[in-house]
Amino acid sequence: QVQVVESGGGLVQAGGSLRLSCSVSGVTFIDHPMGWLRQAPGKEREFVAVISWIPSRTEYADSVKGRFTISRDNAKNTVYLQMNDLKPEDTAVYYCAGGLRVRLYDPSVLLPRTYDFWGQGTQVSVSS
Repeated sequence: QVQVVESGGGLVQAGGSLRLSCSVSGVTFIDHPMGWLRQAPGKEREFVAVISWIPSRTEYADSVKGRFTISRDNAKNTVYLQMNDLKPEDTAVYYCAGGLRVRLYDPSVLLPRTYDFWGQGTQVSVSS
């Protein structure tokens, strides 16, 4: 059974930073590209970033480029999202997700239905 557990969310002022972590078990971690998606109140879930295994390629939503960095530690079965220069519009529940169908640089990476397993989400709130 796949288990995905996010941590690291919280309340931060605009311009601040947070680092989210996502621990995965129950799957062969290195086989799966891993991504972060988020959902703000009243809005649809949206793509934030994704990372493949080897080579460690990454892809970002335009809204977070230059501010967020996704990384992974395959030895620890963990993926991270470093978020800098946070803005109030970054406020959302952040979800870690993965799946064998995830393909970087393919439009399907933007779609939540492409991801096969999900964490429970962690709240990020940015005050102005």
